[in-house]
Amino acid sequence: QVQLVESGGGLVQVGDSLRLSCAASGRIFSTDTMGWFRQAPGKEREFVAAIKWNGVRTSYADSVKGRFTFSRDNAKNTVYLQMNSLKPEDTALYYCAADRTEFASSISVRAGSYDYWGQGTQVTVSS
Repeated sequence: QVQLVESGGGLVQVGDSLRLSCAASGRIFSTDTMGWFRQAPGKEREFVAAIKWNGVRTSYADSVKGRFTFSRDNAKNTVYLQMNSLKPEDTALYYCAADRTEFASSISVRAGSYDYWGQGTQVTVSS
């Protein structure tokens, strides 16, 4: 059974940092593009960041560029999202996702391109 389990969310103040983790199991994820998406109440799910299977290339939404860093440890089947300088508009439920296309040459920012999803971890930034 394929599982993605997010952790690390919480309630923080403006300017604080959080590191989200996503542990994958049930298949080999080292060949997959991994992504983070988020959804705020009343809004559609939006792309946050993605990382290529080998960790060489990343892609970020303009709203988080320069503040968030996506990394992966394939030996641990885990990806991380380091979030710095958090803002109230970062408040959302954050989802980890995997694109099962092995060794994909490009990164997709579309939610529909991802095949596996976690349950999400809540991030709340208080002003």
